[in-house]
Amino acid sequence: MSNQTAMINRYKWYEMIAIYAGIALFLIFVLSPFVEGFLVSLKPLSRLFSSPYRFWPEHGSFDAYVTMWDSVPGFARYVFNSIFLSTIATAIVLVLVVPAAYAFARFEFTGRGPLLAAFLAVNMFSGAVLLIPLFRLMRSMGVLNTYAAMIIPGVAFLIPTAIWLLRTYMIRIPKELEEAAYVDGASRFYTFRRVILPLAMPGITVVAITTFIGAYAQQFIFALTFNSKTEYMPLPIGLFAYFGRQEVIWNELMAASFVGIAPAMIVIFFLQRYLVSGLTAGAVK
Repeated sequence: MSNQTAMINRYKWYEMIAIYAGIALFLIFVLSPFVEGFLVSLKPLSRLFSSPYRFWPEHGSFDAYVTMWDSVPGFARYVFNSIFLSTIATAIVLVLVVPAAYAFARFEFTGRGPLLAAFLAVNMFSGAVLLIPLFRLMRSMGVLNTYAAMIIPGVAFLIPTAIWLLRTYMIRIPKELEEAAYVDGASRFYTFRRVILPLAMPGITVVAITTFIGAYAQQFIFALTFNSKTEYMPLPIGLFAYFGRQEVIWNELMAASFVGIAPAMIVIFFLQRYLVSGLTAGAVK
């Protein structure tokens, strides 16, 4: 506690004001679109474009959160599809990435550097650039208009970042722990399962959270290209298909959007302590 106090006291009063003013300004820019969107969801449709502008909605209510279930046919199915696609993609990524990150962190093999660089280069390309070859690939595999058509390319784009994140964390795990296990007669697989995995769990949790959010956010472009069946549509396509073809009911659109992002917000809210601990673990030896 005394060290924290010393760190705080080393700033002068005007420096503290500048720091908190900068933080406040950053939060205003980041949160204002979400605040405005939420307020739009509370306003009656007839008052959305009224003049003069009112920040707090007059006669605001949560009616849009009730009526949007009827206005967007199959809304519950769209939400389920988004959660299902993100969950399956996250599970596949973890199964593939955990042993791969361990191999890149511990083993020296030919082409390790170029392969890591290639993984990093994948993130430089937008998914839109590869839509045509991906479409041909999905068609040749016979998985168009299925969940797999959206999961496979999503996993492919999520794996490189996950490998880099988890590899960096596993490098920080002391090799002496594995060597001690080998001396005691443990096999490599037993050491990986009983020594490395428990120690790497904070890093794996970070990768799982970021992968789930990434999979939840990238569904639009793949679903729009590789799927045309309503029963497989994720939430972004469901909202786009409905609100893009007729009059836009803005308050219901905002309400549906906030309900749609609720699963990701819930994941972050309940796992944020694991996220913070995973990001900071190993920062100080």
